Amino acid sequence: MWKPFLISLFFISFHTNVLSQDNQDRKDSTAFKTEMLNEVIVNGNAILGSTFEAKNRTGSAVYISEKELLKFNYNDINRTLKSVPGVNIYEEDGFGLRPNISLRGTSPERSAKINLMEDGVLIAPAPYSAPAAYYFPTIGRMQAVEILKGSSQIQYGPNTTGGAINMISTRIPDEFSGRASIAAGNYGSRNTQLVIGDSYQNFGFVTDYFNYSSDGFKDLDGGGNTGFDKSDYLAKFSVNSNLDAKMYQSLTFKIQYSEEEANETYLGLTDEDFEENPFRRYRASSEDVMNAEHQQYQLTHFIQVSPSLNISTTGYLNKFKRNWYKLTDVNLGERVSINNILSSPLDYPMEYQTILGNEDSQDDVMGIKANNRKYTSNGVQSIAKLRWGSDWLQTLEAGIRYHEDDEDRFQWVDRYAFQNRELIRTTVGVKGEDANRISYAKAVAAHFLYKLSINGLTVTPGLRYENITLGRTDYGSNDAKRSGLDLSERENRVDVWMPGLGANYRFTNNWSVFGGIHKGFSPPGSTDGQNPEQSINYELGTRFNHSGLKGEIIAYYNDYQNLLGSDLAATGGTGGLDQFNAGEVRVSGVEVLLNYDILKNSSEKLRLPVSVSYTLTDTKFLSSFESDTDIFGEVTEGDEIPYIAKNQFNLNLGLEHEKFSLNMGLRYTDAFRTQAGTGTIPANQKVDFNYVIDLSGRYFYNKHLTFSSNIINLLDETYAVSRVPAGLRPGHPFGINFSVAYGF
Repeated sequence: MWKPFLISLFFISFHTNVLSQDNQDRKDSTAFKTEMLNEVIVNGNAILGSTFEAKNRTGSAVYISEKELLKFNYNDINRTLKSVPGVNIYEEDGFGLRPNISLRGTSPERSAKINLMEDGVLIAPAPYSAPAAYYFPTIGRMQAVEILKGSSQIQYGPNTTGGAINMISTRIPDEFSGRASIAAGNYGSRNTQLVIGDSYQNFGFVTDYFNYSSDGFKDLDGGGNTGFDKSDYLAKFSVNSNLDAKMYQSLTFKIQYSEEEANETYLGLTDEDFEENPFRRYRASSEDVMNAEHQQYQLTHFIQVSPSLNISTTGYLNKFKRNWYKLTDVNLGERVSINNILSSPLDYPMEYQTILGNEDSQDDVMGIKANNRKYTSNGVQSIAKLRWGSDWLQTLEAGIRYHEDDEDRFQWVDRYAFQNRELIRTTVGVKGEDANRISYAKAVAAHFLYKLSINGLTVTPGLRYENITLGRTDYGSNDAKRSGLDLSERENRVDVWMPGLGANYRFTNNWSVFGGIHKGFSPPGSTDGQNPEQSINYELGTRFNHSGLKGEIIAYYNDYQNLLGSDLAATGGTGGLDQFNAGEVRVSGVEVLLNYDILKNSSEKLRLPVSVSYTLTDTKFLSSFESDTDIFGEVTEGDEIPYIAKNQFNLNLGLEHEKFSLNMGLRYTDAFRTQAGTGTIPANQKVDFNYVIDLSGRYFYNKHLTFSSNIINLLDETYAVSRVPAGLRPGHPFGINFSVAYGF
């Protein structure tokens, strides 16, 4: 029902008026003209809102603007974030559908240890009870991306160790405008976007349709589609009072819906098969498919109570359901997981031959699990900002959020056999037999942040509070109707205060230093008495602009008292999501970002911007333990955290003219280990280093029409990106697309 409704919005004509959210924020800022040099008042759904604000934070912050996003016009969040220092990523599918993102050495699995937000609202399927990002917003429809690390991130939770990523969706425009774009490329890749919106005095709207699809770059034995098709629909409506109202108010409603069908699998390749053909897919994965739907609703009220006080309140509801139907095991008398088969094919030769599917097999030898789950996340959050002072500019921000989320697992396993090289279902599984439980969370969070700016010094002491109840209701494997005959329940409660302090001192307009200290936190699981992840985090950095060379250099040190690991199927575990204590860990690093225009002051028509970023991440376990259900493996004191590359380097080189632009991006990712260890990385626990060059070009035919082309992996480098969920997986090979965009 959502698709026809949202498509029809593109053809509705509106004859009333609106003030967009950006205009609303400008009204807010006009009351503080004396403060404009130090503070940019921005959209209440944004963390930063501008590059200017990012450069004046007391902690590390990066704002990727719409202009920056359009340089390469990526649809893959992994590629979008590669140039951001402090970000560690390991890929999985080559398209960024389910990313694994780490900020400053946090565990990267399914981005579960960072705060993912869209328009200021937590967007992971169940941010507290099941935060693994099996849903991720479509980056191609975003207007900006904000990344916040360091001391001032305590405004955002529940995860406060690594940082937060906030994606800003299409805003309501100031005037009637729109754009349409279409792109096509190799591997049957297609991309279409339609946007239209308008603003008048008291009413406004915007609608955004985005479709992204591909036939896939992997070759399935026996043939078949290995790609995906994802459609995204967005609409926003806003009503507001007049600008000169005694108390300016606005009310904005956002609705978003997406649907995805992805022929993706957890089944990778053995080392030997990867060496021969890295883009091969075994026949046993021919039935693997992810079907997913996502709904998002937001209602935001903003009121300017007085020239110095405003309050923004958002109620939200996110719903996500998915069924990833995928091969999980082979049973020739004993169940063997696909991860064990591919990591040790010599130990399981018969099971390996079975997944090749070249010969008929007995009935029921292969298990294909219906990972059927539903998620709900809802709550209300309110933030009040009070500003006062002239010489001593002061801001007090107070926020509170009540949040509930849950994950409903109702899974089963069908059994299959090969007949004439085709998978045939031989036994239909009993629904709920594999997993039949509900995990849930209720949380009250509050934060206070005080900001004082005087004579070049800015200080931001803050405090965050989280009161969390995490629980699980398990109906057992023999109660599909959930009558409670074999019911088991458990619950865990957490109550924590997280202080933080940040400071920034501006020696001149072109040189400043900043630093901070804050308490890091990540929620535990629902096991009674399980401790949360906790750390003390420090950073020290400098920002500068000398003779046109702009940049920042940051050093940080994260001291974990207790790191938590998770039992995720995506990392070779059982998929139970139970967390376990991984003990004390130290993570330290250096982040460098430099920008320079080579043609500065030598050309009025051309710009030659160069951007260089470098990330050093050093990790170390300070205790020993053994894990059979996580990527950590057997850990000995002194080992490094797996799936974290020690060195990363990114170079972006551009050539810009009023009629065209060319951009080249080169990224280097160091080799990393896939199980905890130290010293030389064993070949069977290693993902080798890689370097990838991307290229893009845009030609501005006139102010309305733009032609462009993007090339991914220009040199067609063949490289591995991970060994999880099961076996080696390749990065995207050479890819090219051509697009045309029209805007008005």
